[in-house]
Amino acid sequence: MARFKKTIKTLLLSKYPVINMASSIVIIPTYNEIENIEAIIRAVFDLKKEFHVLIVDDNSPDKTGDCVKGLQDEFKGKLFLETRTEKSGLGTAYIHGFKWAIAKGYDYIFEMDADFSHTPSDLIRLQKACINGADVAVGSRYKKGVNVVNWPLYRVLLSYGASIYVKLITGMRVHDPTAGFVCYKRQVLEAIDLDSVRFVGYAFQIEMKFRAHLKKFKIEEVSIIFRDRVLGKSKMSSSIISEAIWGVFVMKMRSLFLRNKF
Repeated sequence: MARFKKTIKTLLLSKYPVINMASSIVIIPTYNEIENIEAIIRAVFDLKKEFHVLIVDDNSPDKTGDCVKGLQDEFKGKLFLETRTEKSGLGTAYIHGFKWAIAKGYDYIFEMDADFSHTPSDLIRLQKACINGADVAVGSRYKKGVNVVNWPLYRVLLSYGASIYVKLITGMRVHDPTAGFVCYKRQVLEAIDLDSVRFVGYAFQIEMKFRAHLKKFKIEEVSIIFRDRVLGKSKMSSSIISEAIWGVFVMKMRSLFLRNKF
């Protein structure tokens, strides 16, 4: 009987592995997010599953970093702050956060915006996808139709069109390659040469997925609803869009001729 119980336990653990939820960290880059930062932090910590939070703040003039510091005693050992000297781009903020999270030993490393365009409870769904076999789980606006709320038509067309363009150029079978709501298993980020990632803006999200794709990691999309920010100012700009359009083509060419660099 004891041997039978042990066998059953082994089978259950193999199908439903026990995950230390404290091994999951959400990286949130910020620049002037004072209207949102406390609310988004509390929303993550209110979830039924445990996630740690790392804020990477670019020395926000509106004192976003000071707000985070004021919450660290309340969320001791769970809320962390890295302050950079100046605004240096989304991509470099995430690279900074990735290196920090890898060094601290986290197994599931998330990207999420501060402005509630991503629903914090969907973190659990992204993690579940990785627990069940995905190496990269992408919160996708376009897996099932177009799931965006409060976007003007031109922005929907621009974003959706960019996704089709990226799929054609890169060959990735990812419906939302520009998505910024992502869960990476640690080994994916360890396999990518983070110091060689070139893009810092909109195209950063594409490059990270492309590098994971080239290394044969399994990318799975989880359908989400994306809502435009209510508070604060969008960081989107024409230069970011230009980087995505021209940069993706150059990235694909480099991957063909300089494969060892990816």
